[in-house]
Amino acid sequence: MSRRLVSLTLDTLEDLPRPCRQCVHWELDPVSADRACAAGDPGLEKEAWVSQTLLEWGSCGKLVYVDGMPAGFVMYAPPAYVPRSMAFPTSPVSADAALLTTAHVVPAFAGGGLGRMLVQGVARDLTKRGIKAIEAFGDAKFGDDGDRADGCVAPADFFLSVGFKTVRPHPRYPRLRLELRTALSWKSDVEYALEKLLGSMSPETLLRPVRPAPATSSTVS
Repeated sequence: MSRRLVSLTLDTLEDLPRPCRQCVHWELDPVSADRACAAGDPGLEKEAWVSQTLLEWGSCGKLVYVDGMPAGFVMYAPPAYVPRSMAFPTSPVSADAALLTTAHVVPAFAGGGLGRMLVQGVARDLTKRGIKAIEAFGDAKFGDDGDRADGCVAPADFFLSVGFKTVRPHPRYPRLRLELRTALSWKSDVEYALEKLLGSMSPETLLRPVRPAPATSSTVS
């Protein structure tokens, strides 16, 4: 099974799940978002936001493919590019952090470490830009019976599972933070699996061709 991580572009934007491709929850303020939805094609607003952010700031998302199939994605940007970031009871995002707005792994691929792979890809990208941390608003009641979950806000448990820590608690929308130096210290899932399976044998050793030992006469000392 091959896994490939790529940056979000206007081309790969089309590989987002359709509900996410049409969603402008984060990209517009609440009034503008409602207006875009009423107009019938919020996807155009999403594309315009991605285009502007790419031109002015740079990469603002990562996608992961498994055997060529889109399996998950994350999106991120400075808080100034995300009007919705000021609408939470635990706002604002810290001045030294970028905001991870959306995170989604296709259910068929859940549990395979793709969430951590995506977040680590974001961490590498942001570190190159001199940013110190990623913050996110999580939904602490995601999927609770009788409480409609907002699918545009990822579960708080997801962020906690990939290394985020709560910096401002809230019964519904805690703000969480991941220091980039922590994320970059993770070992890849493949390296971890190899070490667990093979003990002290390194992955590099596995990749070297093994030559058979030359035949020798049997001797007794």
